Amino acid sequence: MHVLVVHNRYASAQPSGENKVVDQEVELLRAAGHRVEVFERRSDDIGDRSLLGKVAVPLLVPWNPGVRKELTARLRAERPDVVHVHNVFPLLSPAVLAACADAGVPVVATLHNYTQVCPPGTLQRDGRPCTECVGSTPLPAVRHGCYRNSRLATVPLAVSLSVNRRRWWSGVERFFCISAAQRDVLVRSGMPAERLAVKHNFVPEPDMSRAGDGEHVLYLGRLAEAKGVRLLMTAWDEIAAGGGVGVPLVIAGTGPLEREVTAWAAGRDDVRYAGLLDTAECRKAIAGSVAVVAPSTWLEAFGLVVVEAMAAGVPTVAAGHGAFVELVEDGVTGLLHRPGEAASLASRIRRIAAEPARNREMGQAARRRYEQGFSPAVGLERLVEGYRTAIAGRTESMGDESMGGRK
Repeated sequence: MHVLVVHNRYASAQPSGENKVVDQEVELLRAAGHRVEVFERRSDDIGDRSLLGKVAVPLLVPWNPGVRKELTARLRAERPDVVHVHNVFPLLSPAVLAACADAGVPVVATLHNYTQVCPPGTLQRDGRPCTECVGSTPLPAVRHGCYRNSRLATVPLAVSLSVNRRRWWSGVERFFCISAAQRDVLVRSGMPAERLAVKHNFVPEPDMSRAGDGEHVLYLGRLAEAKGVRLLMTAWDEIAAGGGVGVPLVIAGTGPLEREVTAWAAGRDDVRYAGLLDTAECRKAIAGSVAVVAPSTWLEAFGLVVVEAMAAGVPTVAAGHGAFVELVEDGVTGLLHRPGEAASLASRIRRIAAEPARNREMGQAARRRYEQGFSPAVGLERLVEGYRTAIAGRTESMGDESMGGRK
């Protein structure tokens, strides 16, 4: 199969799970013998633009005519079987869908977040769940300045959502939702249910798994309010006040709360801020964990770090909402805490660290769950199935149009 992957890469200064998923899928498909090409833009390149070029970027968010022209020419020259769209913000835009229509190539799109119904894609405002824009216009997002706390910065996203909503819904043969929880939200918002399929992200086999009981509790991810970092700090302070759990907390990552986390961890024996880790260091940190903590306050559409922990045979303590509910079987592969409640998070961390034998059982169950639902073999099967469905749907619709033209 010949696949063209379309993706706007997130800035390297803010490591992205989405970038990782795209790279892993490309590698997986190529290893299986499929021909995979990539059409991409990089947010890192914005910094190299002239002042005028930087000013023009927001104008390209709803529609980039240059991208449409370039991609159409490439599609007509290479004739891939299917185009797989990931992120199009900010440099690609939904113009990629018009290019695919121009060239008559079927499209699948992975929905990594909620940008189809929420301009910033988080379904969160001021640290709390928010669905004001779901199923209606995105004006509330502009009014509240939901993207980067700026009304001006939110406008291009809101405009793009408004003017391109129908283009997305009609121009994509198959949407990959990365969890059933995400799919439910999107169906309720009015997206065409028949085009929304659940395809969880897969995780490659790690080169190491947990051998003992673990040496630390680990938070691995973006240091941001929505990821529950402040909630975790509050919970850990409560744990420390009660005597601790016998192992330190390791926080790895970077983001807007980095200074706050660094100051909080300074001078403590029970906390270590590890900074930004590379892939090998991440795998080592996970394999050395008593548990991986995922306390997000927003409704995660997936939760890659949870599955990475599963692959290494490590249980998770996660917020009991969003995709975490379907990823973590409470009491079997990990523990779920009440979302947004520090005391509940603290109690679950104490519990998972206090019972080593039970912890090992949960780790083994997590590994089995990974093998059944998130391994490369499962990921490849679901990817190719989605592509074939899109190709068949496009062929069928073209046949219907042809028949209609002869009547």
